Amino acid sequence: MLVVDDVDINRAILNELFSEQFEVLEAENGEVALALIEEHEKDLAMVLLDLMMPVKDGFEVLEEMNNNGLIQQIPVILITGENDDEKSLLGYGLGVSDLVYKPFNPDIICRRVNNVVDLYSYKNFLEQKLDEQRKELERQAAKLRESNLFLVDALSTTVEFRNSESGEHIKRIRALVRILLEKLAKDYSLTPEQIEQISSASALHDIGKIAIPDKVLLKPGALTDEEYEIMKTHSMRGCEILDSLNYTQDKEYFGYVYDICRHHHERWDGRGYPDGLKGDEISIWAQATSLADVYDALTSKRVYKDAYTHEEATQMILNGECGEFNPKLLEVFMEVKDTLNEEIQLAHAKERGQPLGGEQTDEAANA
Repeated sequence: MLVVDDVDINRAILNELFSEQFEVLEAENGEVALALIEEHEKDLAMVLLDLMMPVKDGFEVLEEMNNNGLIQQIPVILITGENDDEKSLLGYGLGVSDLVYKPFNPDIICRRVNNVVDLYSYKNFLEQKLDEQRKELERQAAKLRESNLFLVDALSTTVEFRNSESGEHIKRIRALVRILLEKLAKDYSLTPEQIEQISSASALHDIGKIAIPDKVLLKPGALTDEEYEIMKTHSMRGCEILDSLNYTQDKEYFGYVYDICRHHHERWDGRGYPDGLKGDEISIWAQATSLADVYDALTSKRVYKDAYTHEEATQMILNGECGEFNPKLLEVFMEVKDTLNEEIQLAHAKERGQPLGGEQTDEAANA
């Protein structure tokens, strides 16, 4: 306990009252009190604080304890000889737990001190338990996210292996989408949590290709017009698969997955599919997935083409050879293109030596 009073006899009386229950520290003014509070903040159970003192008064001590957050940790009982409602309200406004007027009754001040100490002890106990529960919930949430990510990767990779690809495509898409959206976060009010959800959802963009016939999906040559129309149905088939799941646990995440699956082939000028959306009718997460998908398709080897270089792919996208994109998205793409290239090179390095091939990827395949 810290007793702060400029009158020696008052400090002596309070020391005598509480010496059996607490180790009592004494301070004759606010400046000394603040030094002792800083030194013993983790051990202090109570501060008995006089209001009128030299050097620094009780209000200045309270203001400093508010500034450094200690008023939330250490209870303060204000002791004053003035029965002034205005000053009392100011003290309560600064966080004091109780107020005692001089001359004080020893039995009453002992009871008030014990009540406040017990209250703060219980408060700290509850806060500790809540913090422990919060950490446990965060641990469980992190474990659940890892499990969900594994299931998303497993499902997405199943589709990619059917395309005779390694399964790294969906990991690259997730990384590229995250990079693009982090740059666009401020413009579109995206939180880090949303970006994490969207980048995970982007991995399922081509889930509908599992319903495309092998003769179309795995054809090594150029698709006929009829075959291309069949290929284009994968976005709608993917939505049909998602609808059949009847997933309701995380509607926000499901919404991202559904929208990306349906609209990642829409184009800024309205010439995409399946709904012919244009401009900002297309969500920014579907737009980002679309650009990431095209860039990755261009820079990856397929049975029907060799990989384009980063420079070639960048120029083809800027020239509109793979459809028109949001000018703001292209601006961000140019800002992070070197980072995208590094991600792609790193991902392809992991794949080196593995069999590569796959389906003809819409605009990128015809580029």
